[in-house]
Amino acid sequence: MNATKNNIGKDKTTRRPATTKVTSTTSRFRKLASKTKNFKRNSERQTEICTDSTASNGFLKCKFLPKQEEVEIFQDCIDIIKIERDFYKSLSKFSSLYNLNPMQTRDFDYPYNIALAIWDIADIMKRQNEDWSNFKLILGNDKIQFAKEETYDVGTTLFFIPVLPLFQMLSNKKLKQNTELLLSVYCYLYKVGDVPFYRQENSYLYWIYDMHEELLTQDDENEEDLREYKREFLISKSIGNKIEQKISNIKNLEFFNHRLNNFKVKNEFDRDCQKIASDAFALYLQYPTKTVFTNKPSSEENPYDDDYCNTAIGMEKYISFVPDTKGSLYRNIEESINAEFNEFGSIEEPTIYTPINGKNIITADFDFENRFFSLIENLHDLLTT
Repeated sequence: MNATKNNIGKDKTTRRPATTKVTSTTSRFRKLASKTKNFKRNSERQTEICTDSTASNGFLKCKFLPKQEEVEIFQDCIDIIKIERDFYKSLSKFSSLYNLNPMQTRDFDYPYNIALAIWDIADIMKRQNEDWSNFKLILGNDKIQFAKEETYDVGTTLFFIPVLPLFQMLSNKKLKQNTELLLSVYCYLYKVGDVPFYRQENSYLYWIYDMHEELLTQDDENEEDLREYKREFLISKSIGNKIEQKISNIKNLEFFNHRLNNFKVKNEFDRDCQKIASDAFALYLQYPTKTVFTNKPSSEENPYDDDYCNTAIGMEKYISFVPDTKGSLYRNIEESINAEFNEFGSIEEPTIYTPINGKNIITADFDFENRFFSLIENLHDLLTT
């Protein structure tokens, strides 16, 4: 088992630069089938619309009225007049872009007028075979507006980076240049990429390992298995503390370019190390402040979707440094993670909201995410195969 192949489920999932929001239930982790898949968008500019004044009467006679919970969350954010002004301005741009003829809802009281308008637009879009789940009413810069939601599909993969292989390389003098170069890569992932470390008390894996260690004393394990588990726990803590201290040293970033330029390739392992380090350094240069959580879904942007945080697997749970991805301890940890993830309905993924301003929408740019997650996969494969 390994970090990028600790898979939930039997089917393979394709990772692609941009998709709609995940709606299917996650089962067990499964291996990614491919890296990318083309994302298509409608590049045609839509025509202006005119409103049918009889639409609302027809609707009231034959349709159930929608609920208004979606917009109630906005009531405490800004004054009602501004909410309505921003909403209908954005609705006009949305309707113009997609050539829609929405019902008149301004005469209804707030917040029902907005809830009714959202319901109507969603119904029209669905009848036109448009995926309404792609769109959200977001709050940004103190303004309510419609936006196109695009997510980077990570599949159902545990992006775990083992530290034990790097620790073992530290004592091998023949691998000194490789070790130093990989320390720079790990440092980038840790300090710039903001990948959680399992020895940090606020990390998900810290809690998982701590829980397993506590339960160990309560289980009826035989004495030999108990000794093995205790040994692995001790090693994971000791090695974790030492590696975290090393990769948190900013000197590893400062010497990154020097180590890369002076690296001597003598064999295939050297070549793979150089390639991974080059990819990491290129990311560092192009995105010096961007983290793996930069495009993490924000409750501030999508405030009426409170349940999402409670039903989706958080990004911080499937991206992390980990002691190792082998051994009896990790197998138990993996089973525990799988069991918990089975309780969730979807996976939290990098998400970009593009406000709809009446012009053609440009496809969201997930170049960083595509390269960053590939870097983790390649690094793991290098150190575990």
